[in-house]
Amino acid sequence: MLIGELANITGVSTRLLRYYEEQGLLSARRDGNGYRVYADDAPQRVHRIRELLAAGLPTSAIRELLPCATATGLQHCDHTRKIVREGLSHLDAQIAELTRRRTLLARQDEQLVAAPYRSDGPA
Repeated sequence: MLIGELANITGVSTRLLRYYEEQGLLSARRDGNGYRVYADDAPQRVHRIRELLAAGLPTSAIRELLPCATATGLQHCDHTRKIVREGLSHLDAQIAELTRRRTLLARQDEQLVAAPYRSDGPA
């Protein structure tokens, strides 16, 4: 299938499909006219790429995981568990940081409630 067809089927722009190729996530052969021709399983591969990106994995990690992808998910390869666990650790760190920030902001909110604004000056 041509890039436009793949874009229509997956809802992913042709520009993004070309980016996936540049990142080594997707491949296409060239026909006689130089057009990209994708394999029949390309829509499933694009779906998997989108799913892994949505989970927060960088393209470099996805590139390592894709050889272990099956129609139903990821199969256990020597490095798949390590990559997924690293992704989980990264998300855990982000959650901890967001929780810290939320606590700080909630404290500010509590202070605002305790000392409401008065138009005649500070309380």
